[in-house]
Amino acid sequence: MKILCIGRNYAKHIEELKNERPTEPVVFMKPDSAILLKQHPFVIPEFSNDIHHEIEIIVKINKVGKYIDTKFAHKYYDEISVGIDFTARDLQNELKAKGLPWEKAKAFDGSAVIGEFLPKTQFNSLENITFELINNNKVVQKGNSSEMLFKIDEIISFVSQYFTLKIGDIIFTGSPEGVAAVKPDDVLEGFLEGNKLFSIQIK
Repeated sequence: MKILCIGRNYAKHIEELKNERPTEPVVFMKPDSAILLKQHPFVIPEFSNDIHHEIEIIVKINKVGKYIDTKFAHKYYDEISVGIDFTARDLQNELKAKGLPWEKAKAFDGSAVIGEFLPKTQFNSLENITFELINNNKVVQKGNSSEMLFKIDEIISFVSQYFTLKIGDIIFTGSPEGVAAVKPDDVLEGFLEGNKLFSIQIK
C-alpha cells in the first residue's frame, strides 16, 4: 500500500507557514514504512530538532481506481479517520530553500500515525466534520472539513490521474492551523466528531 498526502489544503495553515496558496492539490507520498506501529510511541529522530504534529482527516481506499471522476469518487472509500503527518520542519525548510524534495522531512520511519477507522455512513456530511488534536489535555489543532480548499472527492479524483489507487491505500487530506513542535512526554490524542481514534506518546 501507499500513503498519498495533500499539503496546503487549509488557508490558515498556509498563512502560518507563509506558503503560497496552490491552484491545485500539492501531493507528496510516504512509504508504508512511515506508518507508526500500533501501541508504539513516536520517538523523535536524531536528525531533527523541530518535529511538528499535523493532524489530518484520512481516508482508506476500498477498490482499484484510475482517472476517477469526482462524482464517482465517493464509491472508492467507505471509512475515514484522523492521522498525524509528522514533519521535520527544520529539515523541510532546508530542503525547500534548496529546491529539493521533501521526503526526508515527511516520509521518515514512524512519520504517519493512522487512527482507528470509522464507517463514513456514521457522519451526516463529510463536508462538515470537525476534528482536533489534543496535546497533554489541551486542544492544539482544530479543523473542519468545510475549510478544505480541495474536498475529499476532488482530491481522490486529482491524485488518481497520476497514481492508480489500490485497496488499502491511505490519503491524508491536509492539516489545519496550529502545527507545533512536539517534545518528549507529550501525549497526542486525535478526535473526529468527538470520537478518540488514536493516542500517541512522544519519546
